[in-house]
Amino acid sequence: MSHRLKTRASVLATALVLGFIPVGTSSAAGQATLVIVARHGEKADTTQDTPLSAAGEARALALARAVADARLDAVFVTEFVRTQRTGAPAAAARGLKERVIPVRGDSMAHARAVAAALRAEPPGAAVLVVEHSNTIPAIIAALGGPADLKVCRLEYATLFIVSLDRRHPPRLIRSSFGVPDPPGAGCTSGMVPAGH
Repeated sequence: MSHRLKTRASVLATALVLGFIPVGTSSAAGQATLVIVARHGEKADTTQDTPLSAAGEARALALARAVADARLDAVFVTEFVRTQRTGAPAAAARGLKERVIPVRGDSMAHARAVAAALRAEPPGAAVLVVEHSNTIPAIIAALGGPADLKVCRLEYATLFIVSLDRRHPPRLIRSSFGVPDPPGAGCTSGMVPAGH
């Protein structure tokens, strides 16, 4: 995976500029599957299946705006309400129903299930995946990305875009959307427990 870029450009514009999708075509016209991975929005509290806070609801709307130019064929979420509420605006804008891939076992087992579902999509598909801070690194690794990726405790604005093309190695760009994360959102505060 060769590209790492911080930008607030739309997902489609970023993918076009970096050659993930040929200019003048939709993602279906190319053979690369476009995978857009985001963490759920900010949580209302620390309970197991917490809903989104007001900031999290705003984050979900910002995510829908960030992917507005990308033709989405599917939206994958987990069984937790915070992922479903985060993916809902983007799914609703396209008349899609979110596909739930439950978190079963450890993060690596879940990542393998998500990666298998993504690879089963037809070539050229575009999929939004809304996940958790501990599962996103495992999913990126399962897709052939770096194994040392981290998503930090207060990191909500990061968007990962992965190009899966059977003819080439996967490519990754790291972008951002919505309100920037607060100062100190870096990994010095540590990772969060499973399912966050």
